[in-house]
Amino acid sequence: MTSQVGELLKADAVLRIRGGVPLRGEVAVNGAKNSALAIMAGALLCSQECRIRNVPNLVDVHRMGQVLTALGVKVRYDRGALDLDVTHLHRSLAPYEVVSQLRASFFVIGPLLARLGVARVPMPGGCAIGARPVELHVRGLQALGAVVQIEHGMVHAYARKLKGASIYLDYPSVGATETLMMAATLAEGETVIENAAQEPEVVDLANFCRTMGAKIRGAGTKTITVVGVPRLHSTEYSIIPDRIEAGTFMVAAAITRSEVWITPVIPEHVTPVIAKLNEIGFQVTVEAPNAVRVQPGAGVYVGTDIETLPFPGFPTDMQAQFMALLTLSEGSSVVTETVFENRLRHVAELQRLGANIRVKGNHAVIQGVPFLSGAPVTATDLRASAALVLAGLAAQGETVISGLHHLDRGYERLEEKLRGLGADLVRVAA
Repeated sequence: MTSQVGELLKADAVLRIRGGVPLRGEVAVNGAKNSALAIMAGALLCSQECRIRNVPNLVDVHRMGQVLTALGVKVRYDRGALDLDVTHLHRSLAPYEVVSQLRASFFVIGPLLARLGVARVPMPGGCAIGARPVELHVRGLQALGAVVQIEHGMVHAYARKLKGASIYLDYPSVGATETLMMAATLAEGETVIENAAQEPEVVDLANFCRTMGAKIRGAGTKTITVVGVPRLHSTEYSIIPDRIEAGTFMVAAAITRSEVWITPVIPEHVTPVIAKLNEIGFQVTVEAPNAVRVQPGAGVYVGTDIETLPFPGFPTDMQAQFMALLTLSEGSSVVTETVFENRLRHVAELQRLGANIRVKGNHAVIQGVPFLSGAPVTATDLRASAALVLAGLAAQGETVISGLHHLDRGYERLEEKLRGLGADLVRVAA
């Protein structure tokens, strides 16, 4: 991976934002982080080389590269193209020091088990936004014939040969769906996953696996069927645009009352975001099959209620950004977080900027205020960091954001892109 990402891992910096500056222009969206991480794990299913294009240059991608390297994969990243040579995959133990920082790295358990018959993966980590247990992964792998034991924080899985099975997920978990779908590609017979996650990133992973020869149908619906094959072959694949980054820029345009074009974006992936922006009073137009335009509406901007749900519902990864916008929308709004139990920690930081928010359980009641005022704030997780950037763009005076290691996990060159739209912000040493 590039030295830039390595430096991000060590960066001790703050972001200084002078708010109240209107934005204008066109902004480019990178490849989807969550697709990239799953597809990197999926490459383990192939015993040859793969090239993945449109891969964002992010800390999380770098960490997943470290996991693959530790397993014996040769990893080379160059300007958005990721080359993975899986010819010499021979290790079944994923490194704790990386898995503990990146939940998505747990996904390697499915491909490792399918390829090697054994996988040893530490319990996952990542943002402290909820428990996100792995029981669904474990029960699904057991249904496929694996023996799974959890000891001393390590998940040990063994299987001489995985066998197709019928699996029902109690919750449409993206991670469990992806893990089990990957494991089933090399299992004997047919696997049916019911109540599967329908997120676009699941579809992207399925499409990637299909280009390697996997037999998968139904991705994007509640029922995914996988017919196992003996082996998969090399491929070249380009991942989809990041719907969460696109949504973040859409809210950046809205919160600064600006006109911005966002491209590339797949409009149906951001339908809930478009719908809520329209409800608040902004005008969002699909200008092309891969572009949307956000511009101010003619009237006042009013609050709305949001409940996070699995796709195609409103994404939990856009909850914090919309909360920043709702602090400046007239009237009251209620945000209900149903996906993660600890994902309202950004409320305290928004309050430091002058937001009027009350929290009770997993509900946040927001009363719109005329303006926000710049202040020092600290990011608590990835999407909270984006929300604070957005709030800072709209606030009066200067906002100083620390905890940028969260931001760098999911946004490539965010400040550079915002400066390209006219924003006044700079990253400086703390």
